[in-house]
Amino acid sequence: MEEHLLSIEFTGLSLKNPVIAASGTFGFGLEYKGIYPPELFGAIILKGTTLLPKEGNPPPRIYETASGLINSIGLQNPGIEIVYKNYIPQLQTVRDKGTTVILNIAGETVDEYAKLAKICDERGLIDAIEVNLSCPNIRKGGISFALDPDASFAIVKAVRENTKLPVIAKLAPVVSSIGEIARICQDAGADAISAINTLPALAIDIKKGKFFLGSGSGGLSGPAIKPFALMQVYKIAQSVSIPVIGCGGITSWQDAVEFFLVGSSAIQVGTGLFISAKTIENIIEGLIKYLKSKGKRNIRDITGVLLKDSKI
Repeated sequence: MEEHLLSIEFTGLSLKNPVIAASGTFGFGLEYKGIYPPELFGAIILKGTTLLPKEGNPPPRIYETASGLINSIGLQNPGIEIVYKNYIPQLQTVRDKGTTVILNIAGETVDEYAKLAKICDERGLIDAIEVNLSCPNIRKGGISFALDPDASFAIVKAVRENTKLPVIAKLAPVVSSIGEIARICQDAGADAISAINTLPALAIDIKKGKFFLGSGSGGLSGPAIKPFALMQVYKIAQSVSIPVIGCGGITSWQDAVEFFLVGSSAIQVGTGLFISAKTIENIIEGLIKYLKSKGKRNIRDITGVLLKDSKI
């Protein structure tokens, strides 16, 4: 009965529960061994992976704020070949236990995204691709792909044309119209939208009189961004007909409920994983109790309830 309450199907995927480990916070699914069993999640999204290895940004890379974290990892990863050689094969036992495995991909050109998608399609062993659109477009002076509607369309289209796997477009939070970008990604072939990515942020070391992070700036995540994330997810859910995966500051079952009410079909937990080893269990157990208390038969019964309210 409890499995039925939380099980969902979307984009051709069947998830035993709608709680997903956000990319970049769960490594390649193996680093949390002994802390967070991957099989707790309905899905795990692996760390952002590029065509070639990336060293990432210089340290310091993490700064704890009053209500969250600023990270400046810089997509450090060993490249797609090593990921497929050393990590993805080890995750097949996770898949056998009913947890969906999704690979987050990132690139500096449209061609890189296309090549990554083709590799995933040919080698398989994963269930879907999440496309990180917040990467810098080196052919346009480093401007984020996510800020350029044409570039967003081109990337999603290239990925779609090179794989049969479900494609999830992960959007940047600060754009002129996030609903428009979401519609563009849908038109390009995205099966779902993931939102939001981290917010641009700074940390200052006043003793040394300089930026704290080695790269100067980073991305803010955690409870501080939840109200903004809720608004953006609400706008996206009003703009597209494909599922939305909400993320941004979810650390409790109450947070999760809020995201479902504004239109999320599933949710991602990132910074919340660092707060407690019980975060995911608490969210899952809390959702089950909430649905039972409301007499609901499935999490879908509360998805998008507030979309009917057009006050905003």
